[in-house]
Amino acid sequence: MLCTPQEIWCQGMKKEFEAKYPGVTVNYVRLSSGESLTRLRNEKVNPQFDIWWGGPADSFIAAKKEGLLEPYKTAAQANLIDPKLMIDQDATPQWVGIYVGSLGFGTNTKQSAIKPPTSFEDLIKPELKGQIVIAHPASSGTSYTFMCTILQTKGEAAGWEYMKKFAQNVLLWTKSGAAPVDSTGKGEAAVGVVFSHDIVAGIEKGYPLALTFPAEGTGYEIGGMGIIKGAKNSELAKAWYDWALEAKTQELGKKYTAYQGLTIKGAVPPKPELLQVKLINYDFDYCGNNKKAFVDKFSNEIAAQSLAK
Repeated sequence: MLCTPQEIWCQGMKKEFEAKYPGVTVNYVRLSSGESLTRLRNEKVNPQFDIWWGGPADSFIAAKKEGLLEPYKTAAQANLIDPKLMIDQDATPQWVGIYVGSLGFGTNTKQSAIKPPTSFEDLIKPELKGQIVIAHPASSGTSYTFMCTILQTKGEAAGWEYMKKFAQNVLLWTKSGAAPVDSTGKGEAAVGVVFSHDIVAGIEKGYPLALTFPAEGTGYEIGGMGIIKGAKNSELAKAWYDWALEAKTQELGKKYTAYQGLTIKGAVPPKPELLQVKLINYDFDYCGNNKKAFVDKFSNEIAAQSLAK
């Protein structure tokens, strides 16, 4: 299995599945979604994974476009809360949604006098220069969601200008989307731009963080899942896929400090308030189909400049 959520959740789900299917061993590698997509591209002629579980749907849309996923239709998909949003629209879909997460800001309230930001504009103010930690959008779906939120809400021309200004305020580009929670929680920077469920997990760990959202509306992810084209253990991959779409399976997340919203009717979300914020009309197809072009542009034109400063 290629697993994109946090390590503790990957480990937990491996254990839960093995308990349900004695005799089955789940081997997984934990990679952020950008890294996962690169790995699948590199292994296209000889796939090493059977299923990809977790990470924003934009990456699954990009993977589908590149012929990396296997279509699979299951009765379990009938229980999705919002089938127009939470599943690939092909008659035999190539990906399905397993959780929902909203983007937020985590601000260290003890080691920083900086007021928690409440808009995207706050992030490009001079007082935040060298005070922000976020993952790199080439490796992280969290950061790509942030970047694509900006490009959608501001339009591409103004969006890229914003990203240039934003990059000047970034102290550190991490590999993993959730890593800024630790950096900010430990006082290495003032503000982390992360999915809100990861900030909540950091607060529960004891970090002195305040969670805020952009008042103008925030971006969000549908965490995806898909079977890998050419999977060597496709029947077991289908068993995992069906199991992951059961309400009881989705509710296991909170046991492993995963506080995302859920996608199956009847599954009780652990922190419903995280989705009761103003969300933008996030266009997953736009972000997924442009992922390679947008990441390349960012890496070549903005990150290189930011890292050289």
